[in-house]
Amino acid sequence: MPQLYLVLTLLVAAVIMFAMNKPRMDVVAVILMVALPMTGVISMSEALMGLSDPNIVLIAALFVIGEALVRTGVAQRLGDWLTARAGTSEAKLIVLLMVIVAGIGSFMSSTGVVAIFIPIVLRISRNARIPAGRLLMPLSMAALISGMLTLVATAPNLVVHAELTRQGYEGFGFFAFTPFGLPILALAVVYMLMARRYLAPGPVQAPLARAGIADWVSEYDLAGREHRLLLRPNSGLIGKRLDALDLRASTGINIVAIERGTGLRRRLLHPQAASVLEAEDILLIDLQTEGGQAFDIDAFIRNHDLIVLPLSGQWFTDTAQDIGMAQMIVPPTSRLIGRTVTQARFRTIYDLSVIGMKQGSDPVAKSVIHQPISAGDTLLTFGPWRAIRKLSAERRDLVLLDLPSEAEESVPGRHRAPFAAGILSLVIVLMVWGVVPNVQAALLGCLLLGLFRCIDMEAAYRSIHWQSLILIVGMLPFSLALQRTGGVDLAAEALLAATDGAAPRLVLATLFAVTAVLGLFISNTATAVLMAPVALAVASALGASPYPFAMTVALAASAAFMTPVSSPVNTLVAGPGNYSFTDFLRIGVPFAVICLIATVIMVPVILPF
Repeated sequence: MPQLYLVLTLLVAAVIMFAMNKPRMDVVAVILMVALPMTGVISMSEALMGLSDPNIVLIAALFVIGEALVRTGVAQRLGDWLTARAGTSEAKLIVLLMVIVAGIGSFMSSTGVVAIFIPIVLRISRNARIPAGRLLMPLSMAALISGMLTLVATAPNLVVHAELTRQGYEGFGFFAFTPFGLPILALAVVYMLMARRYLAPGPVQAPLARAGIADWVSEYDLAGREHRLLLRPNSGLIGKRLDALDLRASTGINIVAIERGTGLRRRLLHPQAASVLEAEDILLIDLQTEGGQAFDIDAFIRNHDLIVLPLSGQWFTDTAQDIGMAQMIVPPTSRLIGRTVTQARFRTIYDLSVIGMKQGSDPVAKSVIHQPISAGDTLLTFGPWRAIRKLSAERRDLVLLDLPSEAEESVPGRHRAPFAAGILSLVIVLMVWGVVPNVQAALLGCLLLGLFRCIDMEAAYRSIHWQSLILIVGMLPFSLALQRTGGVDLAAEALLAATDGAAPRLVLATLFAVTAVLGLFISNTATAVLMAPVALAVASALGASPYPFAMTVALAASAAFMTPVSSPVNTLVAGPGNYSFTDFLRIGVPFAVICLIATVIMVPVILPF
């Protein structure tokens, strides 16, 4: 019993840290891996058993396959098809959007799917004169429901599957979830068609072409901060390295571009720490002073013998072949959260400058380089197109929200989409037919994607969301520790006591509700790790089949509709959709109840007790 108290204490501490998001989830998982063996309940090798779990390798391989679909433009082409088919019909847009997103999300990360479709939806909303908020909530809901469609759609499904096999049962098949996910998806489509009238935050935008760089200069009010300064031959800045000058820290002046030469010899350089200024250089500076302090730019110009040159939004457009802009959104897992642009060494690491920021839909008026970054913020970045493409491909710390119209001429076309689509089809066929184990099929797909140059090794490693993998690895031994100390049995007995004498369907409803509520505070993966053994223990106590109880936990883990922080998917759409916390409650809670009712009705029919 003392060992049980120790394990429960660790569990409570873990839930509190997960809810506070301090430290990060993967750090909490490592803490648990270190602490659990100290209780004497499990050994260190058992604490690390998740590293040898085939499902961990499978999840990593699926991240790589999803990244290849993005890099080859498969997902984006589906978005273009959606635009062509739906036209301006809002109902048709919602139906097609939810079906396409759920379909893609059943084979790749739902967060990645949402990141791909946010700019597509925003463009559709402008052209169709539909508020973006009427389309982005259906987008996030469909992405979450995609986890209910296939075994590999989301990590909680694989966690529940692994728990079944660990306890000696046959695991779920590839399409075991589909009979439940498809009806729930249909209910979601009907529900959103009715609930859309309650989702119209923000005015209807007039149809317009894709925004250009000049539009963003006006939108972020850059004209008042940007200056073009010519270095006279006698300027004291000539011959100085930028890191030696350190103008950004001392004056708030951020040099974002250097024009060198004239006529055909004119070049636009992106500044580096080692860049040395020369006579007749033209500096494009972004003036951002901390705390709104006034800075005498005129005195700076006089003291350093500079000449002010005209600057307008047209200048940015004229230089768009060399240097571009991109709007990036900050995901909840970003390492930038809580840090300023300066503290994060943004330009040093990403080779891009941050010249604008939005929190929600409002541009930040004060210095953006000294503003702490939060999840959901939009950053306007400026720099070489190659750096923009590299950062947008990583999708780790920032997710690409939108590119200006000028990007269409600078971004190269992708011609390997047929190879990526064919390889994905092969992987699915191998998994469905069971010719080889799922993990082997996924690894074969990764090798073929590399062979046909749909993805390179560097991009493959970047695409893997290591934080999610470490979280699963760290939480898996927790279920073993709870079982050995009797914690799982106690939880099962408590759940049965709460439903004493009730019909099995009511037990399923209670299990769904507990899992869904727990998912509001900790990740759905961690919820599945904790609740899967409890579900199997409840089934054993009732003398029933374990499958309906295990399936209920898996479905409930994907029902994270109720708050903007219950899933990274919801956090990503909160800013662009201009949603409040109550918007998610008003739309998400009723549909979570609908999911509960549908699950309780369907599960015993398809998976008898």
